[in-house]
Amino acid sequence: MTDENSFPDDLLQLQERLHRAHAEHRAYLAGLPWSVEPMKGWVRGERFSHRGDVPDSPGWSEEQRDTVDRMWAKIRELSIAVVDHPYWASVPRESVVSARMQLKKQARPAPANEMAEAA
Repeated sequence: MTDENSFPDDLLQLQERLHRAHAEHRAYLAGLPWSVEPMKGWVRGERFSHRGDVPDSPGWSEEQRDTVDRMWAKIRELSIAVVDHPYWASVPRESVVSARMQLKKQARPAPANEMAEAA
């Protein structure tokens, strides 16, 4: 098992940036229409819907599509940087998965409400 303090600072920073990029992407998607393409909605009973009635979706604008594409590109770039970091060559092969999970936990940013309480 990897020692908690053994991750290089640059790897911890990359992983934290990756966590933040995922969080920003999820938050952005939550504010977009439910369908990428314009689509007619439906009322409960016409189709199965755990949300009840579903309104028409105007679809995403070109700007929204471009923003999502840029966000995904950033997530891919950060993911590759984390996975290809030279540190992983020093970790025994049988320990890489557990070390990767530890890095994810250790580098996870504090939720906004916890950061506000600490200030």
